[in-house]
Amino acid sequence: MAKGEETRQFIIEKAAPIFNTKGIAATSMSDIMEATKLSKGSMYVHFENKDVLACAAVDHNMKMLSDQIQRTLSRFKTSKEQLFAYIDFFSDPNHPPVVGGCPLLNFGMEADDTNPAVKEKVNRAIKQGQELLSGIIEKGIANNEFKADWNPADFATVLFAMLEGGHLMSRMSGKNDRMGVIGDSLKKMIEEKTV
Repeated sequence: MAKGEETRQFIIEKAAPIFNTKGIAATSMSDIMEATKLSKGSMYVHFENKDVLACAAVDHNMKMLSDQIQRTLSRFKTSKEQLFAYIDFFSDPNHPPVVGGCPLLNFGMEADDTNPAVKEKVNRAIKQGQELLSGIIEKGIANNEFKADWNPADFATVLFAMLEGGHLMSRMSGKNDRMGVIGDSLKKMIEEKTV
């Protein structure tokens, strides 16, 4: 990696948790300069403006989340184990896998009316998450783990929405008890579709 690319990546890595924690609107370039110890001139050599940096930080946070999910799922062989692992991965929203909480929820809520570029990134990540879950279920049906009448896309939507809603509830209350209820309910639904 060239020196300029290393510096650009360094800035993104330092900025990503700040944007995810404070939000795009509340994060200033001064916050990023303080975290990186770089001058304003250095920042603007690598990023035209805060919006360009914010988009790179959103991508970085999404990739971090996706990579951690993939690593977790790769440790399990069966589709049922993978679905349970996915649920468990999100079981503690108050100690999230990405600093600041779920980037889909954080950036999605902020960008839905204000930032079309970030809104599209979040929407794409949501679709990819649902496709991942749907694919796991389809594989499970093909391997006779799950009943053939199960609609993978519908359940992927339900699972995804319930976990995101539980994440919001847990972060607002500071407690994970509701997430436990959601996780148990989802696992019961999966058990009902298991052959």
